[in-house]
Amino acid sequence: MKLSQLKQIVEYLQKFTKISAAHRVNDTTVKIVFDKSDAIYFNMQRSNSSIFKCQEYPRSKVYNAPFDVILAKRFNRSNILNIELLNGDKIIRIKTSLASAYKEEITYIQLEFTGKYTNVIILDAQNIVLEALRHIDLFSSYREVHVGHTLLDVKPAPFVAKEYPIEDVEAFLFGVYEKEQNTKLESLKKQKIAYLQKKLKKLEKLYVKLDSQEDLEQEAQKYQHYGNLVLANAAKIKPYETRLTLQDYDATEINIALDKGYATPFIISEMFFSRSKKAKQRAKHLYIEEESLSSKIEHIKLFMHTVNAAKDVAKIELLFPKRVQNKKIKLNDSIEVFWVEGYKVQLGKNERGNVELLKSARAKDIWLHMKDRPSAHVIITTDKQNLPQNIIMAAARLCVDFTTTAEDKFLVDYTPRREVTIQSGANVLYNKYKTIEVDTRS
Repeated sequence: MKLSQLKQIVEYLQKFTKISAAHRVNDTTVKIVFDKSDAIYFNMQRSNSSIFKCQEYPRSKVYNAPFDVILAKRFNRSNILNIELLNGDKIIRIKTSLASAYKEEITYIQLEFTGKYTNVIILDAQNIVLEALRHIDLFSSYREVHVGHTLLDVKPAPFVAKEYPIEDVEAFLFGVYEKEQNTKLESLKKQKIAYLQKKLKKLEKLYVKLDSQEDLEQEAQKYQHYGNLVLANAAKIKPYETRLTLQDYDATEINIALDKGYATPFIISEMFFSRSKKAKQRAKHLYIEEESLSSKIEHIKLFMHTVNAAKDVAKIELLFPKRVQNKKIKLNDSIEVFWVEGYKVQLGKNERGNVELLKSARAKDIWLHMKDRPSAHVIITTDKQNLPQNIIMAAARLCVDFTTTAEDKFLVDYTPRREVTIQSGANVLYNKYKTIEVDTRS
């Protein structure tokens, strides 16, 4: 950010007297709530930092690193004593004290918009580093940032910054968010749609390549016939032959090429009978494979529509959570997993996924389903009795997004899993429930 802009933002911040809460909403963005309701976001991405305001920015997850623990402990419900630009540079320094402490505990938070070394540093009254978003060693910079070390001042800038007047700081902060989000949103949409299109093409190819039931039944009959003919002509078959000439029941000759030589004709007949059995089984259960691929294709199409309809980057980040590499955890391809502010939200891609969700959910987990119509089943994993309403709303929106592309008002019922009784498959009954409205037009 430009130094002139930071100066004017600091003047705007100086009207606040308290920090109500402070926490990270994603890996590099810190949300600070001033005077109970004024939330300002500090995006501390290296070489692309910014300060912005927006109506809502959901957490991608709840962070519990040492930095986050100290951030909450030192600044939640703290009094602001001073806000300034440190040494006239691109560093916002906020001096605070805790109102509930036995003695006044002074803490500084430095938001450093210094390009490559952009950082958030928490300091005590003696300028000792308590924690930092990024720890920096002496091999990377002359200015070490490590817990327990005194923090040196940044060297003064060797130039005079130009002035960029801002008419309305609050409008400017909302504008920063809108501009950044629009650029990033379009880029993310293209990237994610390309990824989903690749998956869709792969599934559609598999669907096209599916054998027909008629072809599989004919294949089963053919191999059954070959197995019987081999037994009928066993005396004429020599060991390890790779080409058989067999006499059919109507005295015509049939030539059969084998993939390899077999020791006895009985092994050959067993091989044909085995192939016949597999073809019969595939013909019998072909509808399951068709339904599975069809439901996956429909799910990807709904996913693409949801991405296209996303109004902000936070929604895209919710739809594509970072995957944790854990070989012990088996991923279920019938269930989609999302994370909303640290809460695990699972969604059934098809009937099989819905059934598995119902079976694996715990009694206190929250189950969601669209009212009076077929829909995806959604489970919020929780042991809390009072779940935040914004988490329920986000899960309800996912339930609607992955069921229909229509833009309208929809009702979604939700209740603890213990109140849901499975009838057959994914068909359920439930009595005690609440209903929430989801408007996909906005």
